[in-house]
This record gives sequence, C-alpha cells and structure tokens, in this order.
Amino acid sequence: MNYDAGKFDVAVIGAGHAGIEAALAAARLGQRTVMFCINLDSVGNMPCNPSIGGTAKGHLVRELDALGGEMGVAADKTTLQSRMLNLGKGPAVHSLRAQIDRKAYTALMKHTVELQENLILKQAEVVDLTKNKDGWHCITRLGADYTCKTVILATGTFLAGKIFVGEVNYSGGPDGLFAAQGLSAALERLNIPLRRFKTGTPARVLRSSIDFSKLEVQEGDKQIIPFSYRSEKAPENSVVCHISYTGDEVKEVILKNIHRSPLYSGVIEGVGPRYCPSIEDKIMRFADKKRHQLFIEPCGADTEEMYLQGMSSSLPEEVQIAIYHAIPGLENAQIMRNAYAIEYDCVDPIMLNHSLEFKDHKGLYGAGQFNGSSGYEEAAAQGLVAGINAARSNMGLEPLVLSRASSYIGTLIDDLVTKGCSDPYRMMTSRSEYRLLLRQDNADERMMPIGYEIGLIDEKTYMAFLDRKETKEREIYRLRHSTVAPSEKINARLEALGTTPLSTGIKLSELIKRPEVSYFDLAEFDPCRPDLPYEVCCKVETEIKYEGYIARQQAQVEDMLKLEKRKLPRDTDYSLIEGLRLEAREKLDRVRPESIGQASRISGVSPSDVSVLNIWLEKKRREEKQ
Repeated sequence: MNYDAGKFDVAVIGAGHAGIEAALAAARLGQRTVMFCINLDSVGNMPCNPSIGGTAKGHLVRELDALGGEMGVAADKTTLQSRMLNLGKGPAVHSLRAQIDRKAYTALMKHTVELQENLILKQAEVVDLTKNKDGWHCITRLGADYTCKTVILATGTFLAGKIFVGEVNYSGGPDGLFAAQGLSAALERLNIPLRRFKTGTPARVLRSSIDFSKLEVQEGDKQIIPFSYRSEKAPENSVVCHISYTGDEVKEVILKNIHRSPLYSGVIEGVGPRYCPSIEDKIMRFADKKRHQLFIEPCGADTEEMYLQGMSSSLPEEVQIAIYHAIPGLENAQIMRNAYAIEYDCVDPIMLNHSLEFKDHKGLYGAGQFNGSSGYEEAAAQGLVAGINAARSNMGLEPLVLSRASSYIGTLIDDLVTKGCSDPYRMMTSRSEYRLLLRQDNADERMMPIGYEIGLIDEKTYMAFLDRKETKEREIYRLRHSTVAPSEKINARLEALGTTPLSTGIKLSELIKRPEVSYFDLAEFDPCRPDLPYEVCCKVETEIKYEGYIARQQAQVEDMLKLEKRKLPRDTDYSLIEGLRLEAREKLDRVRPESIGQASRISGVSPSDVSVLNIWLEKKRREEKQ
C-alpha cells in the first residue's frame, strides 16, 4: 500500500548533473524540493570521462556558472589538470577543459546538495508518476507517495537501462548500478512516447601496468583560467595526461571480431552518439585512417584507475583486452573495469517548450539525457533552466527562455525543441551562428545580469562582475585614445612580429587590430598600462581585434530578434493557412513553434513558407484590430 510521504513544490527524479543543477536552483529560489536518486553514492557521478568542459562544453559551463549554477564551482575545487583548447584558432572557439578528480567531485556535489536549505535528498526509485487535482504524484518502489506542484525528469541513462558487452546483455545502469524499471511504463500511460538511445564508455586500467615511456606527455596550461567567476583562486595542475595511438594490429583485432559487436550484430536497438563513436565504429566508418588517437588520463588523486578517452567499446571483454594490448604503452595493461555500451529510454525533445516544460503536461519538465542530449555539461545546462522554470512556474512568474543569440545554453535548448535529434545531441561551436558573440570569455556579461535578476547570483558576485566589466571598458577606451610614436625599438619589435614598422604615430588599439600583434606584445611600449587580471587582458584584446566582425554579427542578431518577437498562437491550425506546403504544415503542427523565428529553423519549413506565415500573421493582427 502507498503512504503519504509529504508535499513538495518541486520533485527532481535523478541526481546526476542535470538533476543536481535543477534541484539546487529550485531550492535556492525558495522552493521546497525533493531529489530522488537510486543510489546516493552516485550523486553527481561521472560514469564516462572524469572531465568537465571541452570544445563548446566549456562555454556551457561558464554560462551555467554566470547564471548561478554549481558545476563550475565544483570543477575548480576538484581539478587535476586544466587546459584551454583551440588556442591556435580564433577566440570564438577557445574552450576550457579540466580533468577532474572523480570521487572528489561527486563527494563535493553530494555534500553541497545535503547542505542546501529547502532541499531533501532521498535514495529511492520512482516507479510511477500520476497527476490529479492535488498535483503530481511521485510514487516510489516502497510505496511512498510524494505530492508535488512540478516534476523534473532527469533520469540520465538509468531509464530502462541495458548493458551490452559482446554477446552479453542485461538490465543495468552505469557503473554496475540498478536500472530504473517502472518509470517508462508510467510515462507511456501519460501518452509520452519514448525511444531508445545508446552511449558507451571505455575501460579503466591500472596505472602501474602502463608503460609511460612509450606515451606522449600532455602538460596542463601554465596560465590557468577557472571555470567559475566565484572561485577565489585558479586551480593548479597536479597531474599530466598522456597520448597514444591505435595501429594496424588494433584494426586487425576489431575486423576479425566485428561480428561479435552488438552494434553490428543488430542486438542494440538504440541510436548512438554520432560525434563520440566507439573504437570499432571508428575502424568501420573511417577505414582509410591509419591510426586513431587516445588520451590516457587519471580518474583521481587517490586512485590508480586510468581512463582511456577515445576507446569506448561494446566488444566482448577478451576482445577488449586484445585491443588494448595492441596499443603502445598498454601492452601489459590490466583492465580494472571493462568497457560497455548502455541503452536507455529518452523522449523526443520536440515535445517540450523552450522552458523545457512538456507542451501537453503542465508542471512536468525534462532535462539532460532524458531529452536526447549527450554530455555532463549539456545535462547540467538543461537542469539549471528546468529548475529555474519549475520554480518560476510555482511562483506565478514568466519562464526563463534564453535565445540563440544570448548563449550556447539557448542554442542547445532551441536545437532540441525545434529540430529534435535523431542521435544523442552534443554541443559544438559550429552549432551557433553567433559564436563570435558567444565566447566563453564574455559569459559573465551575457548571463550574470540574468542570474542576478532571477536571484541565483548574490550581491557580492554581481558587484565584482560590474567592477570587472568597468575595468575592461576603461582599458579599451584608454587604448583607443593612446598614441605610440615610431621609434627604432618599436619598429624592430614590429618587424620581428612580421608586421609593417611605423612611420607616424598610431593608436594602440589600431596596432592591436593587426593579426600579428597581441595586447601583450605592446606592454613595454605602453608605460601607462594598468596591472590587469590575465582574463581581462584577453577580453580587451579580443574585443578590439574583432571589433568589426562583432558589430556585423550583432546586426545579424538584431534581424533575428525581429522574427523572434513575432509570436505564433499555440492553437494555430496550420492546415487552414493557404500557401503552406504540405511538409511545412506537418512539421509546424508537430513542433508548434512559439515564433516566426523558431518556425524558420524547423527542418522542412522553407523561406517561402516563412513568408506565408508572416503574411498570415499580419493579416490576423489587422483583423483583430478592427
């Protein structure tokens, strides 16, 4: 028999990266919140790579932090090695990545949750979800009935999870935990159709069994920028990582055993991540490639487990052993945890609004891998937005909706709810048409005023942000009004940098605009230069050097925002709008876009269809005025 377990404002099902951010945000906004987790030892778990950030993902973490999320704070406190990726490219794609102490991170996150006011952490499996006039009811396997105003589904890879290793498969969640078995049927009773996605993770090997003399060393950065604007000091590098490569022998082992891979034998039904394929998938899809890179990275300061990034697999265990032993440096590697694939239930995100609330189920939200995304950072970003909006809904406030032009978080959510995803969605810088505006170095300027207004950024943090912004603007103004005269010394320096020497005086800002010259190159010729934080200096250089491009992209944003402001009624019957093509009618009816701008991004809706919608909307507006 069920029993009344109490009433809550917000319930969060799942305590991974999405669930944590959702629960903390809701609780910090004053909502009485309960978060369910199948096993409390898995709160904030990193079942795949113990790292935070990476290309585009680093942008998400910094935006999340500027909104008041927790991931960046925890990452800075548990960093083993920090590196800024893509420094050889433009600033739009510079992305911070940190190797994390896995156990320290999960322990810190669990303790943060335990200490949070208004938040109760409960080890329990939710097996049923219903709704009546009292609200949503989360019912656990032990019969506890939690009545809640809003519910956030953040089930990760646990929902009807199934593990695959070669010919062996069984019900299970990541890291040997139980799968969540009852909730899928409950969602289907709510007419929420589910689908199967798949992901995988590599083996972990014993450090002492690796021959590091055969590996390339990968050092961390000397100048480290933290993820969080709230971190009082930057993390320090305490480890090095290593690189190795596969070769012909690995390829031979895989081709000989490919029929035993559940990916190719047809046993796995779920769709895997396109941009993070298994090693057997790489060998089959890129047959002409001579070798594939892998990174050998520590899992923590107090463990001997090493993670083999780039080597996920679902091949039989003995085949995995043969593969790893064919890699330089791993000839005698002892596998501590074998690689596996995991298949799980998730939802088509087109069923959600930009607030991440279900269109047909008021008070029910989705976040993270449940929404079809892949990655800790993507999950955390969605969790924060879902938590904020669940709280705001309970408080009678308008939802937080981030535009594509505002953030990578906005781009991520818009892609999911507008375009959907046929495989696990991964954020990349190429997904944003405004990436020069959405740099990680200006995440605070884009997001922190929003976080402050919502109530997740405190006064001290916000005042520090305003001071940092003023310092940057003051320095840019100074450089635009400071002139350097030609001299033998500066001309020698400019020629050494490969640029034209001076024949007359020039503004310092104009010199910085030259591709060959950096802000730091001019320090000795700029005696009035103030002593500024490294990150502020980088931001000053970027905004001066790319001033023209930034202005051009800002103009594009203004054009886009005009379309976003043209709202489409949710009850629009697109079959009655003359001039729309049949495909456009079907897609518009399925997605039910919130604006002309969103409609224009739906696959199958052409520019001519958008013109028809504009004309119809204008005609409707005039009729309503009469």
